[in-house]
Amino acid sequence: MSMTTTRIVRLILAFAVAASVATPVVPASAQERVQRKSILQLLFGTPKRREIEPEPQIRKPRAVNRKKKQPAAVATTPQPAAVEKLPDAKVVLVVGDFIAGSLGEGLIAAFEETPGIVVERRTNGSSGIVRDDYYDWPAMLPGLLSETKPALVVVSMGANDRQQMAVAGAKEKFRSDAWTKEYEARVDRIAGLVRKDGKPLLWIGMPAFQSSAQTADMTTLNNLYRAGVEKTGGEFIDIWDGFVDENGKFITSGSDINGQQVRLRGSDGINFTKAGKRKLAFYVEKEIRRVLGDAASGVSQQGDLKDLIVATPSAEDAEITKTQPIGLADPALDSGTALLGGAVLKGNGKSLREKLVEKGEIADAPLGRVDDFRVKKTATP
Repeated sequence: MSMTTTRIVRLILAFAVAASVATPVVPASAQERVQRKSILQLLFGTPKRREIEPEPQIRKPRAVNRKKKQPAAVATTPQPAAVEKLPDAKVVLVVGDFIAGSLGEGLIAAFEETPGIVVERRTNGSSGIVRDDYYDWPAMLPGLLSETKPALVVVSMGANDRQQMAVAGAKEKFRSDAWTKEYEARVDRIAGLVRKDGKPLLWIGMPAFQSSAQTADMTTLNNLYRAGVEKTGGEFIDIWDGFVDENGKFITSGSDINGQQVRLRGSDGINFTKAGKRKLAFYVEKEIRRVLGDAASGVSQQGDLKDLIVATPSAEDAEITKTQPIGLADPALDSGTALLGGAVLKGNGKSLREKLVEKGEIADAPLGRVDDFRVKKTATP
């Protein structure tokens, strides 16, 4: 082989090696596979591929931060101003146990708008007539009367007295003869202290309780209170019917002072609710207004009374004036030419009422009116 041929062969090999290096080798897995056609595809052709439409994307609703509506402002009724009591207002003193305390609250509400009455409550819830070693009412009353200077005293005690009492150094059982005799004497003493200066006394009886035994005992004590108070000139007020049913049984709920059905007693069957306290005071309120009179009306005793005086009519104008009725036969319905009320009859100092009451005289009806029953005299031939 010649030198020229050798060079040509070398050049051809060099180009072949360079071409193999420059062209990248594609792996078999990366090459696209050519799917062979079946006989059916060769006969009927390859079916077109069906493009799958992408599912529509559902957009989630955008969260909206709504402002919470502010609750509408509720119009509140302004509380009425407290009625100022008069300087000369009369004092009602309430003394006794926890029943008296409830009664005092009800009376304060009852006379809240009465300037002529002030309710002073001096009560001890656990006190009574039996345990004078705990609270001695006969010893305390003179000081309370001197301090408050009441115009009327209200007493209510006895709910805590169903227990032994010390009599002459001995313990006497409840409702024994010695116990009853001493109890009557203590009731008389308390009532006498209040009535010493002639002050009005209202002793409030005990109500019924949920315990049937306690209710029976309260009935017995009420009889003792009534006898002792009336002996000294005081007044016993019975409230029993307000807190029992038609059969005399204890009730928890009943009608209030307005006739509405409400709860009157607490769950313990002893204490009173707010409505019960007001009903308890209702029985006493009537008697207080009756006894104190003008002070309970709210009119000042030192007020100017000249505005309340009604002028007395003169004797000439004392008789009730009247106008003639319009006659049905009047075409113009105007009673002629006289003005309505123009013809006024002069009085004789006596009203028609006075004539009827004193002398039995009845005024004659005007002529022509339907109630004119006078017999017309006919001329005799």
